[in-house]
Amino acid sequence: MKQATRREFMLSAAAAAMAARVAGAQDSGKGKRKFTIALVGGAIGVQGTIRQQLDWATKYGFESIEPKHGELVGMSGGEINELKAEMDERGLQWAVTGAPVNIREQSDDAFATQLSGLEAPAKAWQAAGVTRVKSAVMSFSQDLNYLDNFRLHTDRIRRAGKVLDGYGLRFGLEYLGPKTLWTLGRHSFVHSMAETRELIAAAGQDNVALVLDSWHWYCARESVDDILALEGKDVISCDLNDAPAGVDIDAQIDNRRKLPATTGVIDDKGFLDALIQIGFDGSIMAEPFSDELYAMDDDEALKRTIDAMKKAFALVE
Repeated sequence: MKQATRREFMLSAAAAAMAARVAGAQDSGKGKRKFTIALVGGAIGVQGTIRQQLDWATKYGFESIEPKHGELVGMSGGEINELKAEMDERGLQWAVTGAPVNIREQSDDAFATQLSGLEAPAKAWQAAGVTRVKSAVMSFSQDLNYLDNFRLHTDRIRRAGKVLDGYGLRFGLEYLGPKTLWTLGRHSFVHSMAETRELIAAAGQDNVALVLDSWHWYCARESVDDILALEGKDVISCDLNDAPAGVDIDAQIDNRRKLPATTGVIDDKGFLDALIQIGFDGSIMAEPFSDELYAMDDDEALKRTIDAMKKAFALVE
């Protein structure tokens, strides 16, 4: 009984500290941010269960964690409720996670199989209180011209979006901006915010919106004004990165990035400030594709990541 009491006290203390950090961040600076600093371990080379993420988030100051569908699907209703209660006690929210369905080029049969398999994770996400999942749009094709690829994506986004909508889930689409990527194939495809918005409009699903990554925003030569033209509901989630210095924008390589606010090449301040102004209220994670980070032990990688994220967030707080 005493052990349970101590545990409850520790969780309450952690929740109070987290709430104070978030409230302090939101009540200071230029505006009130509604978005959270997300821990998505796979993006920084840290693998761990949902419960490990709970502990890491509390220890280092992340504000949301990834709802890995592989774990949630195997949980009973009671286990999910216990997990939700513990997250509430610690002041943590759910971040976005990847949808296990490929909207890109593959056979119709393969897509249909993946679509039918989407029901189980969608049901688990709904039970856990998850509201957002995402996918990415490949920016080139070897076989399909732009129009044919647009039609294929429109159909698959609509079908996947309908399944997810049935479980109260919003579906985010990330475009991939580097010129070195969209010129790899015979046919370039969607690789900008404007094109992705056209694709979303053509799909006609109200629960489908953008995923914004400061890296792709930068590589697509987009501006703060492009973000300010959006509303908060137009953005499902965001990624925050920086770029290597001394590399021309059109020569940037997609998997050679930097942690946020480390080189100053990308205007992370302008990116975050614009998100505050439009009222974006989802999660923001770091996705640096860093071999240096991957080589670190878990604690060092987590500390390096949260320090970079807090440095970037401090620019607008």
